[in-house]
Amino acid sequence: MKFVDEATIDIAAGNGGAGCASFRREKFIPFGGPDGGDGGRGGSIYAVADRNLNTLIDYRYARRHEARNGEAGRGSDQFGAAAEDITLRMPVGTIVRDLETEEIIAELLEPDVPVLLAKGGDGGFGNLHFKSSTNRAPRQKTPGWPGEVKKVKLELRVLADVGLLGQPNAGKSTLIAAVSNARPKIADYPFTTLYPNLGVVRVAPEKSFVIADIPGLIEGAAEGAGLGHQFLRHLQRTRLLLHVVDLAPFNPDVDPVAEAKAIVKELKKYDEELHAKPRWLVLNKLDMVQAEERAERVKDFVKRYKWKGPVFEISALTREGCEPLIRAIYEHVASLQVPPVEDPDVRFDEPVIDPPKAVQETRASRAAKVKAAKAAKEAKSKDKPAERDPRFDPAS
Repeated sequence: MKFVDEATIDIAAGNGGAGCASFRREKFIPFGGPDGGDGGRGGSIYAVADRNLNTLIDYRYARRHEARNGEAGRGSDQFGAAAEDITLRMPVGTIVRDLETEEIIAELLEPDVPVLLAKGGDGGFGNLHFKSSTNRAPRQKTPGWPGEVKKVKLELRVLADVGLLGQPNAGKSTLIAAVSNARPKIADYPFTTLYPNLGVVRVAPEKSFVIADIPGLIEGAAEGAGLGHQFLRHLQRTRLLLHVVDLAPFNPDVDPVAEAKAIVKELKKYDEELHAKPRWLVLNKLDMVQAEERAERVKDFVKRYKWKGPVFEISALTREGCEPLIRAIYEHVASLQVPPVEDPDVRFDEPVIDPPKAVQETRASRAAKVKAAKAAKEAKSKDKPAERDPRFDPAS
């Protein structure tokens, strides 16, 4: 199947159906009244990511996608039927962009989650909708609303954790074939790889990551040399870049340091954020270097390249040094993954006992409080001896 990662299509949602102005006229029913129904809604257009697709070739030839219009309303209180929606299935990682405004409409990163691209028009109102106590015989009706019409650009960016970067014939395809189940075309001429390849690298049970191989990049790609920059977009979602360098080129006049610097320069021209991503240096084809010369050649390359990051010495053909490389990659990728937030199960939470609230004083409680105070006062007055009237005192 041909790999297509760009397409431009026209989408048109359906128009809403018109409302109906009708009156019920039957024998022996003098006051029939309005019975015109509303129009139906036009069909909308949705996009959904499909994990089984890996190319946009379906949209290279099918350029027009149009939903049906809603049915018009009819008499006898009959509303028009709504039109069916259209769902466009696209590969995971597709970006849908408005061609005129360059605004991103949707980014399909989760499979089977529909995203609205163009909304269908609502149906018009029939005269039944305008009936009221003061408007007994309405003759108003409204047409249906038009659906959205857009011209959109589809751009596919593959979802991968690690991306391979390097000159043609650096051994990128051989490396992805050595560490994963991907089987790209491998040959001894430049630009054998014409489209990105994805491979799943399994480090251990339930431990894996996805690696992406793109066509080689050469100096002058910004001006269109080679395949240009058109495939660099597939590295923008990666978390780590592996800069694969051929340490034993066929032409002895080729300087690997100059080629490596040219790659980084082109990367910076394309996107500053992509240039700032974590990048590791992978020195390949060491099986073609004499064993006693390997250490000296690697040391000379790192010194002249002025590289201070991680360096891995491998041979993708013999798989020498590939095992430590993939384990280091997995540890790096796993450290960047955010652990999922688990929702707590409320069934096993300890019950929270709220402090007792202040009792609101009611009329009955106030009456009981006054009655208790009065009773206490009366009891106190009974215990106290009565005072004598001095007028009846014989001593006076």
